[in-house]
Amino acid sequence: MRSVVAGVVPTLGHMTDAVMLERIAGRRAELDVLEDELVKQLVKQLAEVPCERDELVVAERVVQRISEQGFGEYLTLAPPEAQVGGRSVLLIPTRAAGVGPDALPSDYQRLLTIVRDAAGPVTVKEVGGVLGLLVGVRGKLGPLRGKLNKLADRGWLRKLADGRFTVAF
Repeated sequence: MRSVVAGVVPTLGHMTDAVMLERIAGRRAELDVLEDELVKQLVKQLAEVPCERDELVVAERVVQRISEQGFGEYLTLAPPEAQVGGRSVLLIPTRAAGVGPDALPSDYQRLLTIVRDAAGPVTVKEVGGVLGLLVGVRGKLGPLRGKLNKLADRGWLRKLADGRFTVAF
């Protein structure tokens, strides 16, 4: 091992001090850029938190008002079919205590099973693939997307911000 003579730092192998200092400066610049990017991402995520909290406060108020006015019981008493304009229309019940997946029509039960059996959140395209739909053809997934959204709206599924679906319970 070489010793430090008169304040001169020994070099590593064939690298000169200038090359090492250049590499150190380059790495420091990379870390500065990375730090800036991460800070921007965190600031963006932190800015979304109060907005989502405000939305949750509003949702809690709505639920409380519905409960206080006695409308909550009507959500679970809806019949599985209704007449609209003389035509029979299928209704998807809202998920509530005492209402199991067997209350859903069979095609909706199948969608629920596909999402539940997936390893994680799934896209409409992935569900369509499991169902054997032509996922590459434009417009073929629209009705499926509508059904998945309806299940999410009724509390059976949860739709994530990126558009994927996962089980709600």
